[in-house]
Amino acid sequence: MKSFIDEHRDAHGVEPICRVLEIAPSTYRAHAARQRDRGRRPARAVRDDALSQQIRRIWENNFRVYGVRKVWNQLRREALEVARCTVARLIELMGLRGVIRGKRLKTTVGEPALPCALDRVNRQFKADRPNALWVVDFTYVSTWAGFVYVAFVIDVFARRIVVTLPVSSDH
Repeated sequence: MKSFIDEHRDAHGVEPICRVLEIAPSTYRAHAARQRDRGRRPARAVRDDALSQQIRRIWENNFRVYGVRKVWNQLRREALEVARCTVARLIELMGLRGVIRGKRLKTTVGEPALPCALDRVNRQFKADRPNALWVVDFTYVSTWAGFVYVAFVIDVFARRIVVTLPVSSDH
């Protein structure tokens, strides 16, 4: 908004533009003064700058693997009392990310060339009697040995599993 007002202030004046935008002219002037003089910045912005430097230092010193929790704990060990949500906000603003343990698993790989199954019930999952409409749900369960894929046949009327079929296991 400030840039818009700066562009049009010579033609229309600050007060009329602020009236149309429904903001107080004092808000515009205070924001402009803070941008000119960094000493007028709010206390939160000043503290955020100091914390951002500390967060980046901790993140860099720990091989760029620390996430929010570990950075927050390190700040507390260094006697910097800060809320965890503040650390999370600043880490997100700075674009930093911690390393996620384990490998990423992709359980479903779609093939766009293959045709999709037809929706023969038009998303109307209602039946007026038992065994009139069965649907299938396909899911996976993580085990120590890998994933076990399971298909469930469900009676829509009773909302009960009729048949459970183990599809395959990934060892």
